[in-house]
Amino acid sequence: MKIGLFSDTFPPEINGVANSTSILFHGLISAGHDVYVVTTRKGRGFCEWDEDHRILRLSGVELKQLYGYVATTPFHFNALNEIKKLDLDVIHVQTEFGVGIFARMCAKQLGIPLVSTYHTIYEDYTHYANFINSHEVDIAAKKMVARLSKMYGDSCQEVIAPSNKTKELLLGYRLKTNIHVVPTGLPLEKFYPSAEGEEIANQIRKEFGVLENEKLVVYVGRIAEEKSLDLVIRGFARSKEWNSTIKLLVVGSGPDLDKLISLAKDLSCDDIVKFAGKKPSDEVPNFYHAGDAFISASTTETQGMTYIEALASGIPLLARPDEVLKDLLIEDKTGWYFEDEDDLSTVIKNLLNIDEIKKQEMKKDCLDKVKPYSSKVFIERVLEVYENAMHVYENMHEIEDVRVKNDAVILYLINDEKEETKLIVSLDDYYNMGFRKGGKISNDVVNLLRKKEIGVQAYEKCIRRIAQKDRTIKEMYDWLTMNTECDIETINLIIERLEDKGYLNDSRYTEDSISRMKIALFGKQRIIKELKKRGIPYELIQDKLEVLPDDEYDNARKYANKIRLSLRDDSVRMKKSKIVQKMMVRGYSADVSWDVVSQLDFSVDEMNELTSLRRCASKAKRRYSRKYSSTELRNRVFRYCAAQGFNDEDIYVILDEMEWQD
Repeated sequence: MKIGLFSDTFPPEINGVANSTSILFHGLISAGHDVYVVTTRKGRGFCEWDEDHRILRLSGVELKQLYGYVATTPFHFNALNEIKKLDLDVIHVQTEFGVGIFARMCAKQLGIPLVSTYHTIYEDYTHYANFINSHEVDIAAKKMVARLSKMYGDSCQEVIAPSNKTKELLLGYRLKTNIHVVPTGLPLEKFYPSAEGEEIANQIRKEFGVLENEKLVVYVGRIAEEKSLDLVIRGFARSKEWNSTIKLLVVGSGPDLDKLISLAKDLSCDDIVKFAGKKPSDEVPNFYHAGDAFISASTTETQGMTYIEALASGIPLLARPDEVLKDLLIEDKTGWYFEDEDDLSTVIKNLLNIDEIKKQEMKKDCLDKVKPYSSKVFIERVLEVYENAMHVYENMHEIEDVRVKNDAVILYLINDEKEETKLIVSLDDYYNMGFRKGGKISNDVVNLLRKKEIGVQAYEKCIRRIAQKDRTIKEMYDWLTMNTECDIETINLIIERLEDKGYLNDSRYTEDSISRMKIALFGKQRIIKELKKRGIPYELIQDKLEVLPDDEYDNARKYANKIRLSLRDDSVRMKKSKIVQKMMVRGYSADVSWDVVSQLDFSVDEMNELTSLRRCASKAKRRYSRKYSSTELRNRVFRYCAAQGFNDEDIYVILDEMEWQD
């Protein structure tokens, strides 16, 4: 397989990414693959190959404030031509900027599958861009990091995370690309303790004034703010107050070196805190062997390669709790955790108190713990990711055209066999997955989106339905259940999205409905009944009724008067009864209804009571005269008028006025 490794940093630079890329480079070559590295060099001009024509270096500018990294532009047209000649099967990018962007350009221009390893948690480095130490600037920088990380990750066919901690971070950024957890392997054999290494280690201990009865704790790595070495130095300063047989040796360099040297002097512990400076990578194992333990207070590691190196050297870890240590640091077996400088002082006591038997037990535990991190296992797993990436790339569909339709996007696709197809996706998926005309989609993604297409089409139908008439969540949920093939999970997602977009809002619906029903002179009980029927929770209805003006009595009076005017020939008693009945059907309580009716003015109706009674009696006489006569007819008319609520004495008067046949 022909493989291109693209990285902004590579040996002789000393850092985790450079080291990981180097291990991968040599491991892949040893496995029989044709491997090339594209990286940076300080200076101007065109790209340059090394003597073996394996490493292509791009010109750039050294950034001394960032550990001497070399920054380069992503535009190298002469380098693109050189890379084209290599006929690569896969590109594996190790960094996100400069060379990382150039790698993505090469993959797109040359039609090569792309794999990315996310080595660095950039959120922990935003302080380098926050010159004014502003909380708002830091939040904005972290959001930018999240967006860029998602964009870079989703531009690849596969993503490698060195730890579960990093994978969870990327999932939090909502990456859609497959993420494989592949810890960087190490050539563990070069860290294993040996007789020769022990001799060199003793020389290092003497060089830095460590006596035979003293314990030495070593730190190896960059000396920078995010490593929290100030906490470590303060902890050792505390330990000096009660013990002077412990020393700290800091191996490495970085922007905080001078500041930490000054801190050790200010705390009067510069006699037990020593600085070895930057050391070549082939000498680093000797410094681990010189120590009785390895220490780091960093919580920004994506994998923590120095932890693995220390364990492979047979020495325990002193570290702050962090996700990357979950499977590495087992309390009192492969080391101890500490939270702050006071805690560290206690942990140092644990280290000082272990005897030779305990020391050998911990050494064995440390060596056993790192066996899964061999470079051989690492190479095998990375090659599996490459195979996946090439398989995904071979089954890609090109986006020929894009058309937006309401809240959906229609993608017109064509595959390698020139077969055309149409795919409807949501606007969210379109933007979140970075689709664009001329871009490519893997077959797996097409199949995934095809399953979601039913939901997208159902969502569009929901939009049209809501446009016709405002709906409640329950009404739309019931409609989706009865009229679409969506499963419960999809329905829940559709409802959630309709809510997020503001198309469904039960609170707004309830408030609007109450206002409309009050204008239509409905009472509270009818309003509550109608809204509950539509799926609105009783508590929400009550909340809205309490917030809106309490005009129940005013509306009740308006409705009662409206009904009163529609009743003509009934008795006053019957009119009152009918008004109350209609008001209760309208949703007003019995108390409110009778109270309102009792306040209505029926004086005119009372003046016309006898006229109404005459019409009622005449009507009854016509109805019953077909069947009854004489006294029986009179009795029937009496009972009918009495049933209509007229006064008995008035009925007798009116009946006496009427003509009856004996």
